[in-house]
Order: sequence, then structure tokens, then C-alpha cells
Amino acid sequence: MPSVVAFVPARAGSKRVIDKNARTLGGHPLMAYAISAARQSGVFDAVICSTDSERYAAVARHYGAEVPFLRPAEFATSTSPDIEWVEDALKRLWAAGRAYDCFSILRPTSPFRSADTIRRAWAAFAAEEGIDSLRAVEKVTQHPGKMWLVQGKRMTPLLQQSPGEQPWHSSQMVALPEMFVQNASLEIAWSKVALDGRTIAGVNVMPFFTDEAEGFDINNQYDWDYAEALVAQGKFALPEVAEAPFVDIKISEGSVG
Repeated sequence: MPSVVAFVPARAGSKRVIDKNARTLGGHPLMAYAISAARQSGVFDAVICSTDSERYAAVARHYGAEVPFLRPAEFATSTSPDIEWVEDALKRLWAAGRAYDCFSILRPTSPFRSADTIRRAWAAFAAEEGIDSLRAVEKVTQHPGKMWLVQGKRMTPLLQQSPGEQPWHSSQMVALPEMFVQNASLEIAWSKVALDGRTIAGVNVMPFFTDEAEGFDINNQYDWDYAEALVAQGKFALPEVAEAPFVDIKISEGSVG
């Protein structure tokens, strides 16, 4: 079997939900659930947290992830593309004698992704030939056929149809072709795709269909509040975490950061 490393990216500069990756949900910092699911899956040869923060590194190590180096500041801005830190991490690991055939990105913002989710995705990826990567997707709730580009006081459909064809923006949703949107649950790719092609996806991308819980992504305060409600009501289950909660005054007292 090919070797595979899990990357848990945890940049410290979140703006929409301050200190999001270290904020406590269900008794543990958010990143704990990605690390725990990765370790429990039995898929990975290593679980590594990519962070620019010494504090976040301490959290990650507490829950069993490695942090062999910090992410360079230039790869940790709000506009930094993933390929920058992925390429940097793979090259640093390779230089240390740790080359991996594949990598997976498990973002802390999808806390309900489970070890079983990861195992299913890895089995699908490993069984498929001729692909560069696998990416988690879910069926759209807002169809792009009903989206518009606005320019001043005029707008045009995002997706144009041929003349005489029934416009998608004036059609029932059930009449439109199924479309899917990526979510933050997981990605898996061959390392050569990143190192040779400088992309985390490549050209031939395989879909991995997630359910509502697996694909849930925390991007803003509304998402955070909803996640807390889902946990409190027992509607979605967080991965089990074996470690005692990480104690950090900034985390325990902040609750928002």
C-alpha cells in the first residue's frame, strides 16, 4: 500500500471566528477532532499539524499530532493558497528522510468527520486508477443555474443556455442537472501532484460523497453556534477523543478565542 501522511492545517489568524481552530467545542479544541479521527482511522503513517502558532502546536501535540516545524508566515496569510504550505511541508519531510506517496488534508473546520469517513475515502482512493486526487463533495442546496452576475443595474445568468433552451433560472430545481459543491471534510492526493504540478487537486479528480454531518463546515459565527446546538442536542456526534481536555488559559477563558 502507498504511504500517506495526514495534514491538519491550523492557521492562527482566523478573522470570521476568532481563534477558531483552538476554540472549544464539546469539551475540546476544534482541531482535536480532526487529529483524533485521523489517528483512529488507522489509515495514516503520520498525522502532522501545519500551523504557524507555537500555542496551536502545543494543542496539536497534546492530542497526538506531530508538529515537526512551524508553517512559514508567508504561507499563513488569509489569502495563502493551500499548495504553498502543502508543498513546503512535503519538501521539508522529504529532506528529513520522510517521503510519502500521498497526502490528505483534514481541516479542523469539519469536526463531525469520523474515522470511518476517512477509511471509506482512503479505500475509494486506493482502489481507483488514473486519478490525481479525491475530494469530498455534497449536493448543492443553492443551484448555480439560479445564480446571477450583477454589473451595476443589470445582471446576466452565471450559467448561460443555448438560444431557445429553457433557462435554468426559470426552471424548477428538480428539472436541473444534479450539481455538487466541495466541502472541507477531506482531500487525498498523490504527493507528486503537488510536488510536480504545484496543485493539490491535479486534473483527474474523484468525488467522495459525504453526508450532512461529514460535510458540515464551520466558516462563520452562525456555523459555530449551529455546531454547538447540534452537539448539545445530540444530532451530530463528534469523534471520540481519548485525551483529557487541553488546558490553556487563552482557550478555556476565551471560549471565543
